[in-house]
Amino acid sequence: MIELRTPAEIDEMRAAGRFVASVIEATSKAAAVGVNLLELDALAHEMIRKAGAESCYIDYHPSFGASPFGKVICTSVNDAVLHGLPHDYTLRDGDLLSLDFAASVDGWVSDSAISIVVGTPREADLRLIDTTQRALDAGISAARPGNRIGDISRAIADVAKAGGYAINTDFGGHGVGRTMHGDPHIPNNGRPGRGLPLKPGLVIAIEPWFLETTDRIFTDPDGWTLRSADGSRGAHSEHTVAITDGDPIVLTKRG
Repeated sequence: MIELRTPAEIDEMRAAGRFVASVIEATSKAAAVGVNLLELDALAHEMIRKAGAESCYIDYHPSFGASPFGKVICTSVNDAVLHGLPHDYTLRDGDLLSLDFAASVDGWVSDSAISIVVGTPREADLRLIDTTQRALDAGISAARPGNRIGDISRAIADVAKAGGYAINTDFGGHGVGRTMHGDPHIPNNGRPGRGLPLKPGLVIAIEPWFLETTDRIFTDPDGWTLRSADGSRGAHSEHTVAITDGDPIVLTKRG
């Protein structure tokens, strides 16, 4: 079921957006050569505790997950691109790290993701990350009344294709509200003018993610982490966005 939020409800959602943005900022700044993924999860967990927020991940057990997630942030490294389950891994120079975090504050959820390079970057990694960020910006720009879901999807795909990246549509954006995942699904490729009409009050997570040389993925033996089929690296960018009568509001805007 798709629910439209009132302006007052969108204002109430801002606190969750600010909190999620703060955790993304803190964990990305803490990520450095020699830092363990479990340390980043512990940092996010402590921030949740101090804020009186609730994790959307720790008990999350959808049909595609092998078990409840058990951690509070996704940490995907190098050829992992989505749902990276934090484990005993120490970050190395040049690692491409994607952080994905969602939490509930006062009953409202926000969801956001960022990709960074730890230590010395490869030019190819910076280009991949930049493409996901520009695709996110393009998708947000298309999130306006009068457009449809397909217009967001096509805006994202145009940036990816211009960069020479293939697009997987198994996972993409989604509705956000009282729960982390809801309707509508927002694939990262689509046809303009098709799909659900965008109306003020719709709150969605827009999340382009691309792999360097493939569009195929497989699930790691941990039952959660999604990796590229050919070992190439992946990047992921995401914001929670509210559609209004005017410009879209990025609830998880950082900085």
